[in-house]
Amino acid sequence: MGVNDQTGGAAVPQNLVHARPDDPFTSMVSDGLADHGYVLARADDLITWARTGSLMWLTFGLACCAMEMMQAAMPRYDMERFGFAPRGTPRHSDVIIVAGTLTNKMAPAIRKIYDQMPEPRYVISMGSCANGGGYYHYSYSVVRGVDRILPVDVYVPGCPPTAEALLYGIMQLQKRIRRTGSIKR
Repeated sequence: MGVNDQTGGAAVPQNLVHARPDDPFTSMVSDGLADHGYVLARADDLITWARTGSLMWLTFGLACCAMEMMQAAMPRYDMERFGFAPRGTPRHSDVIIVAGTLTNKMAPAIRKIYDQMPEPRYVISMGSCANGGGYYHYSYSVVRGVDRILPVDVYVPGCPPTAEALLYGIMQLQKRIRRTGSIKR
């Protein structure tokens, strides 16, 4: 049963009428559909909304944080319900999740993978080892933070961070993309 059925207008699903209050785009769409039966929007807003709901992530699991990253992708937490689906190649990915200890030997490989990703591309640093070296901060072979190799957008703290923390980091990245709001990065 749609909202405008009594007036002869287009039927609007109930889930669009009661949109999440934290998402301004869906609230604008639901208000426009409820009042008029159509929506006017800028192309930038539509592209940004589509981008936040269809992020493809590339895994780069280096240590124990990768287990939590895999747990977040499993049915209990299911990152795909947030529009965050895994991909196996950097050329089809928007986001790279660096989970674990990054060594000096692995740093050129991650930079090469990052350079193969299309623009706009985002980086999530997961765990204290990826964020700043962690327990191995003073080791000769460990990079003291992924941000020395890649521009990091979201840091997920913890050792190892929980799957809930990674989901929160994903939602923060989506908010950041919405806030940027332009086609070019």
